[in-house]
This record gives sequence, structure tokens and C-alpha cells, in this order.
Amino acid sequence: MSSKVKIFSGRFSQELASRIASAYKLDLGNVVFHNFSDGEFQPSYEETVRGSKVFIIQSTPPPYENLMELLLMIDAAKRASASEIIAVVPYFGMARQDRKDKPRVPIGAKLSANLLSSAGATRIVTIDLHADQIQGFFEVPVDHLFASTVFLKYIQSLKLSNLVIASPDVGGTKRANTYAKYLNTEMVICYKKRLVANKIDEMRIIGNVEGKNVVLVDDMIDTGGTLVKAAEIMINEGASSVRAICTHPVLSSNAYENITNSLLEELIVSDTIPLKKDCSKIKVLTISNLFADVINNIDSHQSISSQFLI
Repeated sequence: MSSKVKIFSGRFSQELASRIASAYKLDLGNVVFHNFSDGEFQPSYEETVRGSKVFIIQSTPPPYENLMELLLMIDAAKRASASEIIAVVPYFGMARQDRKDKPRVPIGAKLSANLLSSAGATRIVTIDLHADQIQGFFEVPVDHLFASTVFLKYIQSLKLSNLVIASPDVGGTKRANTYAKYLNTEMVICYKKRLVANKIDEMRIIGNVEGKNVVLVDDMIDTGGTLVKAAEIMINEGASSVRAICTHPVLSSNAYENITNSLLEELIVSDTIPLKKDCSKIKVLTISNLFADVINNIDSHQSISSQFLI
């Protein structure tokens, strides 16, 4: 283990960063945030980072002070002569804005990528981007990890009979198909139509779920509307049980109530975003060991391909 590696965290990802640092067998670096009365803030490294490989862990969901905080920490490390600055962004905010889906709208994911590169990040580490092509928005290397390395082991531990993997929408078929191939199971698809964001106008199931134990696979859960509706339709069509796996628990609006009152057996998520409240149906699996292993491999210039089960 290199003595030059230092791990710091923004305020939003303190819990996950502490787990990653612990798994790496390193103390989390000392950074202090000074707040001004008007809401402005300034991070300050309270230890030298000169010549160090600095890993800064921060997810960037709204409010976008989280992104600004990460940018300022990167800039501070650059100006303090860190040799490398690796931004570890477990949840990459604005990832749903990866293209122009109508006239006169921004591509927020590209803008965020430009900001991180301009601030001085020399490498990006993230997990389960909403769209794989976002990697191409960066002008620096991107290590795109997959939470499947954690989730697949959990699915296998359940020893479910008549297992079926499901995609909650057409766009997620590649992800679901990869799970289905690894587990040697069938796959079904939910076809949904939306006229406005976060509201489903129509949903149909493509495939047979009768007598099956269904596991829905998605990269994130926001309000939970899609998964709740899919579970209801699948149970009505004869499914024995319905579970959902989502890497990023955004869980906005009335998502917790939706999940609690749903027909979902359980919702399995990672800790890229801390839960706002407890929920009996939500199980959190940590991805800290995965990130710690990748940090070690980056530091020792080893391949990270061994971290991918699929």
C-alpha cells in the first residue's frame, strides 16, 4: 500500500467514505469546511497533500452544492500540488441529462464532466452510470464499476426457484440481460410510456411471470413509481414474488411511502446515496470493499477487470 495515497470526503458522502477508507486500512483525511453567512463555503485540507495521490469521494445528487463542493476540493488539491487527483463519484448527478431529448435543453451530464475535468481531476471512478456513453464525455480516464459484483452474490444467496430477471423499461434491457445471462435465467421487459417525467401513463409486461420469482434490475430509483407499478402488474399476472435491485437510492418525493405500501418483497440498494429514513422493505448493501479494492489497484497500476463479475 502506498504511503502517498490519501482519501478525503465531501460532506455528503462521509459515511461511505469512512467505510472505504476503513476497508483500505487508511484513516480518512482531514478536511475542514468553512461556511460564510451568505451560504458560500470553502474546503480546506488540514494536512499536506503535496505529491500525493488524492482520492476525493463525493456523490453529486441535488442540491448541487454537492457538485460544487467536489469541484472546490479538486481545485484545492490541485493548487496544493497533489500528484494525482482522482474523483470518486459513486452517484454521478445529472446523468439522466445525457442527450437532447427535445429542442433547447442542456446536456447536463456533459457539462458536469467538463467541470470536473476543468477543476483538475486526473481520473474519475464511478459506478453504474445511467448511460454508459457518459464515459465519453470526459477527457480523462474513467473507471466505470458495476454494483453487480455485490448484487449478484446477494441474489444467489436467496436461492430463489423459478427466478426471472426483469428490466423496468426498454432502456434497461442490456443491464437486465447481463444479469440473466450470468444467472442462466429468463428475462422479461416492462414497456412503459411517459408523457411527463416521474409519471407513468401506460405499462405492459413483455414475457411470462406466472409462478416466477421476479427480480427487477435498474440503475436508480427516484420516486419509485415505475417499480411499484411493475410489481403490481406482475403480481396480478401471477408472479410469486417481486424484488427490485437499484444501485442508487435517490428516493425523492413520496418514494419511501410508495415502497412501504407496494407489493415489492424488498428493495435492495447500495450505499452510494445515504438513506433519508429507515424502511423495513429496503436492504442496503455496501460497495465500500469494491471501491477500496479499485483504489488499491489504481495506486499499484494494476488492472481492475478482476472486479467485474459480468
